[in-house]
Amino acid sequence: MHMMVSRPEQWVKPMAAAGANQYTFHIESTTNPGNLIKEIRESGMKVGLAIKPGTTVEELAPWANQIDMALVMTVEPGFGGQKFMEDMMPKVSWLRSQFPSLDIEVDGGVGPDTVHKCAEVKAAEIKNECL
Repeated sequence: MHMMVSRPEQWVKPMAAAGANQYTFHIESTTNPGNLIKEIRESGMKVGLAIKPGTTVEELAPWANQIDMALVMTVEPGFGGQKFMEDMMPKVSWLRSQFPSLDIEVDGGVGPDTVHKCAEVKAAEIKNECL
């Protein structure tokens, strides 16, 4: 479950109770990622951490060894039909070089003309309903 909410802490227990096996939240939406990561893990779910285009990958780095998946948004979340932001690919490359075993995903604006850019930087999963 990828939560694009302002207070992701309030949804951990309900999502676990509903049977979710992974909970992904945006680092920008919480003041204490460490506590949220711990709570998600204690609820029996895997942890995903997402960053928006304007957030540096270095802000995710301190948490990379505590999460199961990093999600690099390739559009601004919440608005459909946006153009794929190719300049997000260095974030994926950097994460892959620093954390080779981390599951790294991209999401937004991916289609037949841009999917190869994601594959080149070794994104583990490419999310888009259009593919």
